[in-house]
Amino acid sequence: MEFIDYYSVLGLDKSASAADIKKAYRKLARKYHPDLNPNNKEAELKFKQLNEAHEVLSDPDKRKKYDRYGKDWEHAEEFEKAKARQGKSYSQRSGPFTYSGEGAGAEDFSDFFEAMFGGGGGFAGRTGRTQFRGQDLNADLELHLRDVYSTHKRTLNINGKNIRITVPAGIEDGQTIRIKGHGGPGVNNGPAGDLYITFRIVNTTPFKRDGANLYKTVEISLTKAVLGGEITTDTFDGKVKLKVSPGTQNGTKAKLKGKGFPRYKKEGQYGDLFITYKVRLPEKLTSEQEGLFKDLEKTGL
Repeated sequence: MEFIDYYSVLGLDKSASAADIKKAYRKLARKYHPDLNPNNKEAELKFKQLNEAHEVLSDPDKRKKYDRYGKDWEHAEEFEKAKARQGKSYSQRSGPFTYSGEGAGAEDFSDFFEAMFGGGGGFAGRTGRTQFRGQDLNADLELHLRDVYSTHKRTLNINGKNIRITVPAGIEDGQTIRIKGHGGPGVNNGPAGDLYITFRIVNTTPFKRDGANLYKTVEISLTKAVLGGEITTDTFDGKVKLKVSPGTQNGTKAKLKGKGFPRYKKEGQYGDLFITYKVRLPEKLTSEQEGLFKDLEKTGL
């Protein structure tokens, strides 16, 4: 098995903090994401390696095992148990790991792990091939807020495999879902791990979202605020007409029931849209308009 230095994949060294790892992963994952690099095998491989590196190094326990055992970190516990049963001593040097049992000579840890878990002879041959569950994988999926207004299908490329998932309407930024059996492959025909997808929702709309409710500021003219009338404004799924009451004050709020965002996994249910009116004062008045305001001022308004 070819060894991949996860630190090098992320452009970091072993002293990197958890924050450094997260920052490097998000930056590189965005750069090499398959959606931005269609039919680019090199970018696809790089993205796969980035996910593997992040999955291991972002988990303190897995990172500790990786730092000690390298590519064989997944079998660290089994190795320690086997070592205790065999009554042999193992030592680590600055380069590859070595086996130093009595009369056995030097042997690379990888060879020992291969004997234990890879088949053939050695430990596995004497006790039977133990099955192990594959590692869980983590991936980020960036979507626009408008993408999650309705339930839809999406195809992801994870480790060279196309996985078709359903994105439920109303999913939240930072929310994670589990795709069972789509993680790393099991060892010795063991079950595959799971895939965990964390959603990153980008919002460039004029709406602010809070759960299933939406918030928006709408400007109205001074005359509309004073005299009242009707205006047309955008909701998330179309335009609506609103009645503005005479004497509407700056900051007045209006609620449009059911015009908010879909409620997660509650088909047909929506939050509300809250409108805040912002009265727009006139600028660069003509002499005639200025005169009218002066007349109004004289009336005490």
